[in-house]
Amino acid sequence: MDQAEQLRKLVKQNSRPRNIARVITVTSGKGGVGKSSLSVNLAIQMSRLGKRVVIFDADFGLANIEVMLGIRPQYNLADLMFRGKTLKDIITEGPENIGFISGGSGIQELIRLSRDQIIYLTQKLFQLDELADIIIIDTGAGIADSVMEFVAASSEVLLVATPEPTSITDAYALLKTLNRKSEFSIENTRISLVSNRTQIPEEGKELYDKLSIVVDKFLHIPLEYLGDIPQDANVSKAVINQKPVTLLYPGSAASKAITEIAESLCETDETTVQTKKGIAQLFSNLIKSKYRKNKM
Repeated sequence: MDQAEQLRKLVKQNSRPRNIARVITVTSGKGGVGKSSLSVNLAIQMSRLGKRVVIFDADFGLANIEVMLGIRPQYNLADLMFRGKTLKDIITEGPENIGFISGGSGIQELIRLSRDQIIYLTQKLFQLDELADIIIIDTGAGIADSVMEFVAASSEVLLVATPEPTSITDAYALLKTLNRKSEFSIENTRISLVSNRTQIPEEGKELYDKLSIVVDKFLHIPLEYLGDIPQDANVSKAVINQKPVTLLYPGSAASKAITEIAESLCETDETTVQTKKGIAQLFSNLIKSKYRKNKM
């Protein structure tokens, strides 16, 4: 029995009735479109709506979440996996009761885990499902393997794009690459578009219409529209000050739009209960994918 099969059995053994966190993966076809800013501000607004929220920073190259919050974590996922730290040790406290976890080099090390380390990590991630109602995964940008593996393993994806032609093209490239992944399941994945930095609301819907037409025609992937966030100078000011815009400028146009998106996501929470798989299952899918790729 290989380690991937052992992991499948482990997840089944631990699939007792429990709280299963809703995992939302935020991604983009290119950098600089506001993906990490959306992740942070969505987490804050969802926390204000009564949800227990943890952000998982899966962009181990840039660590944008800690930069945006102005908080440097003491530990990351690698400390949990290899240095004896507990799950609570690696969750850094953020504003408005949100928590965040830095992936660090731990994501790259997944393929090298021994059976005992896999069991340990999976058990700890089951604990994270208990601690959070919603886990937001902030991936890197683009179509690198490290990004696509997370997106393919996810059951709920928010795709962020701007009206710029290059952003639309790159968003399509991401979906095209995703569609080629053997582990990607169209039936079990919900993908929603957020149009960022729009000049008028109609521009966001036009972006969605352009992208969804080609995605439906050539990829046959259902794409939902979640809403738009207007161009707002206050967002850049907030980033410079390393404070979320929803905290620094709560009355700004961008903050109001993000609040509406957060409310919309929370309203659909009850309808997605049956499809929630939790963070432990996502990592199970991720590790299995890495093992399959390593054997090729």
